[in-house]
Formats: sequence, C-alpha cells, structure tokens
Amino acid sequence: MTHPSFSGENNRALSILGLYAIETSISLHCLERNIEMSPKELSRKVKEISEVGTCAIDGTRLGLDKIVRVSTKTNSTVPSVVCGAFRAVFGAIGVDAGNADDAGEVFWNVNHHGCGGGGASAM
Repeated sequence: MTHPSFSGENNRALSILGLYAIETSISLHCLERNIEMSPKELSRKVKEISEVGTCAIDGTRLGLDKIVRVSTKTNSTVPSVVCGAFRAVFGAIGVDAGNADDAGEVFWNVNHHGCGGGGASAM
C-alpha cells in the first residue's frame, strides 16, 4: 500500500476504482433489500457507507494504517489516508478478478454497515 505522499507510483487509481466498486455494491445491496427505496434514500445510504470516516474505521480495523507507506510528514492514521488504502484494496481485488462484483462481495465481508431492511426484494 503506497500513499501519494510516499511516491508518484501509488495506489490512487486503485482507490478511485475501489470507491466506484464499493458504491455500486452498496447500491445493489440496498436495492436487493428494498426495491422501493427512494433515490434520495439510496443516495444517502451510499454516501453514508462509502464516506471517508466510515471506510477509515473499517480500514483501521483491518490494520491498513500500519501497512500503508507514507512520507515522514504524513500521518498514516489520518482518516483520508486509511480510507484511500481501504478503497485501493477493493480496486486491486477488482483488477485481479477482472470484475467489480468480486470486489463488492469482499467489501460486504469486511464492512459492518448495512442498508437496512424493509420493503419487497427484487430477487
């Protein structure tokens, strides 16, 4: 795991891909549980579950703050650093698997924030 403060060769692109894989997975997960969820509620849940603070909590729980390489002037425990590393993990899974579905599946295995229930399921 390499933060941009450490090197020009870093995990920023993987972090962007990971964010999109996470957001897609959240959307799908929530709609599977409640197909009648309003667009506003879906957007709120996606934002809540994928925000920097939330993914930093999950990344810290995984110990990513201890393995991400940062410059001597950068604190590896800052939420934005941990979150970037967390998202990059899912980007890397997506690249390795050749699809975002596998990244989303792993995300739900390490994420402890749900979409809530209620309503009819599309599945």
